[in-house]
Amino acid sequence: MNSKNIWHRRDSAITPEETWVNRRQVLAGLAAAGLLPSSILDRALPLKASFRQDPQDEDGPKLFRAPEGTFPATRNKSYAVDERPLTDEKAATSYNNFYEFSLNKRMVQFKVNKFQTAPWKVEIAGLVEKPGIADLEDFFKHLRSEERIYRFRCVEAWSMTVPWTGFPMKKFLEWVAPTKDARYVQMFTAYRPDEMPDAVRTGYEFPYYEALSLAEAGNELSLLAHGLYGKELPRQNGAPLRLVTPWKYGLKSIKSVVKFEFTKEKPPTFWNNAQPKEYSWHSNVEPNVPHPRWSQAEERLIPNGEKVKTLPYNGYADLVAKLYEK
Repeated sequence: MNSKNIWHRRDSAITPEETWVNRRQVLAGLAAAGLLPSSILDRALPLKASFRQDPQDEDGPKLFRAPEGTFPATRNKSYAVDERPLTDEKAATSYNNFYEFSLNKRMVQFKVNKFQTAPWKVEIAGLVEKPGIADLEDFFKHLRSEERIYRFRCVEAWSMTVPWTGFPMKKFLEWVAPTKDARYVQMFTAYRPDEMPDAVRTGYEFPYYEALSLAEAGNELSLLAHGLYGKELPRQNGAPLRLVTPWKYGLKSIKSVVKFEFTKEKPPTFWNNAQPKEYSWHSNVEPNVPHPRWSQAEERLIPNGEKVKTLPYNGYADLVAKLYEK
């Protein structure tokens, strides 16, 4: 895997702002047109570069829009993160792992332009009382949105603090009603090679898939997010519906979900299948358990690069540690 070099390319290695500022729009335009190699853009556009919002052009891809009045949602103050500043929105929406679009975090924002998020249908299958195909609009009819500020910790040892808007997954489970035999829920990302430029070229076997035990899915922290920073979730961040499990590494928070399947047997997960020595099935944030290629004891805050100590379960041990007691 060559991603090690990409993951550990430090921001200090990027060309400083005073050098690239007069070329920003030219470079961004070339990247969006596919005329600029990602390696060049990665050197040219640091985290504070302008980012591409989902377009409003009616001639472009159809994009999901939440019902009127959804934003801003009421903030649930039980999940405040007082010890860290909120990550700048431009940084959080221009530094994204979404390999189906690009292996380069700074390029994802420029590669999502063909990805269509409306209409968006979600399959609910397996050991569940209410199987079927639901329109995403149905989620808003049955579930109430709220905003939560969460720490977000990547297995690559960088982190953010961001405000998500979404539905508590516990309420989703109550709505679809898993049967008494269900023990796990497996989730799948959309797979559209014609809209996802790197879905085939990377060599990974997509669609992406993840899973939680029902105890994890029903934990009060688990959130099905459809918004970020008080507005629609950008496509590079997993629009129109993604999982957020803040006590786990970000790889568990699957993006652009199109299917939930409830099972009795423990289902496989993408990275645990691909690299079992590097990614556990649970992938909880454990600072005392190093990744085979780097320490997990510290993390780098995005975008300022400040190093801070990593907290057990990303600071949520009081809410989730009991799930893993033997």
